[in-house]
Amino acid sequence: MSPNRVKVLIVDDSAVVRQVLTAVLDKDPGIDVLGAVPDPIFAMHRMNQHWPDVVLLDVEMPRMDGITFLKELMAVRPTPVVVCSTLTERGAETTLQAMSAGAVAVITKPREGLKAFLESDAADIVRTVKGAALGDMRHMKAVTSVLQSGSMTVQRNPLAASATRQPVTLSVTTDRLVAIGTSTGGTQALEVVLTSMPRVTPGIVIVQHMPEKFTAAFASRLDGLCESEVLEACDGDRVLPGRVLIAPGGRHMTVRRDGAQYRVQVNDGPPVNRHKPSVDVLFRSVAECAGRNAMGVIMTGMGDDGARGLRQMRDSGARTVGQNEATCVVYGMPAEAVKLGAVETEVPLQDIPGLIQRFAAQI
Repeated sequence: MSPNRVKVLIVDDSAVVRQVLTAVLDKDPGIDVLGAVPDPIFAMHRMNQHWPDVVLLDVEMPRMDGITFLKELMAVRPTPVVVCSTLTERGAETTLQAMSAGAVAVITKPREGLKAFLESDAADIVRTVKGAALGDMRHMKAVTSVLQSGSMTVQRNPLAASATRQPVTLSVTTDRLVAIGTSTGGTQALEVVLTSMPRVTPGIVIVQHMPEKFTAAFASRLDGLCESEVLEACDGDRVLPGRVLIAPGGRHMTVRRDGAQYRVQVNDGPPVNRHKPSVDVLFRSVAECAGRNAMGVIMTGMGDDGARGLRQMRDSGARTVGQNEATCVVYGMPAEAVKLGAVETEVPLQDIPGLIQRFAAQI
């Protein structure tokens, strides 16, 4: 067993999944599969012998469910966890609970044609596992603790609604908008940012790398937690103050100018930077239609999606912000943006809501 290889433990009650994932990962010279076990009880015994760098975890299993195991794992020894979830609404809801508890990424699996699906997605699975191994779980634990305790304090707009959520005034428009891009660790980071914002904010458009079906559940979850209205974007939706639009998984989202209004376009197309939705696609459209009236924010995630688009936004006069390394679960996307000179200001996660509010207050 090489010390330089990523050590992976697979926990899934499906024998087919264990077999296929083991075969897929074993083919990569940079990965060692420590074992493949049917439930968390077996996993605990195996981990007492050899602790993995990454755990591939199913969320629906007998004896102990994946979320309970994940919470115990994060309390004892935070370790990067990639959730293996079915492409169903129930699977999406359960997976979001797991990600709120500290999982860093998700691999989807259909109920039918499982073996062929996993084999065809072998490259993405390997890339996800290796990316998860780069995760700094100290930062994930800190963000998770903030979300669970509700201890984060942010200055609220005195004109914002009280604790009771008020209807959003959809007839008002604004020349300002905020575009956010994020990936690994982003679900938790976005929750920190959006739940810290008052109801009256610029229109916000977001690309979070997430599979199809999961973004609707994610938006619904945030809508119940935030003062702003949070929706999975539909083609033609208006970008409005107090509204957050999240790009649907498996579709690109762009912003266009429609007279004095901004609207989103949701469409199909090839992946960009291996992603669909792509942060670069969103950022480039915002640079073209909004320029200096926009702010771009790039947050935790692996890879370089969004770096070039953010540079284009900065060149067009937009304000640009990067999440700093000290608070990123994976300092990949922001780091690439910094290298390109795309980031005007680099700040900790907890400072991003304040920057957005100050941007909104500028005349």
